[in-house]
Amino acid sequence: MKATFGAGCFWCIEHVFRKNGITSTNVGYMGGKTKNPTYEDVCTDMTGHAEVVQVEYDPTKISYGEILDIFWSNHDPTTLNRQGPDVGTQYRSSVFYHTPEQEKEARQSKEDMEKSGKYGKKIVTEIVPAAEFYKAEDYHQQYYEKCGIV
Repeated sequence: MKATFGAGCFWCIEHVFRKNGITSTNVGYMGGKTKNPTYEDVCTDMTGHAEVVQVEYDPTKISYGEILDIFWSNHDPTTLNRQGPDVGTQYRSSVFYHTPEQEKEARQSKEDMEKSGKYGKKIVTEIVPAAEFYKAEDYHQQYYEKCGIV
């Protein structure tokens, strides 16, 4: 199964997902208007793409709900178009769903998070259909591992 999320810098969120029973990850760009964008294109904040991590998972080992829990727990879904020092629409909080079931579960999960009051502010995460995924350049893939950060 496939799931795709935007949660700020794709290096950070990919690293988190790689430690939690996901079978594979790829970072890239989704949700914009430019075909085959490069990192430099997306950084202009003019293409409309979000930096995303696309994960493959085995639902017999980890559920989509558990993956959503990882997503919510590892970024601030109340900040519009930013995560920490990273500012721009490419850093927006996004759930890109691949199936009607994912959409339903993501919307319920967001509603539950809002009701919980955990963040104390309105959650601005967009929940939208998955669009074409453009894989980021090789040097962005598993960036933390390549740089010896972890």
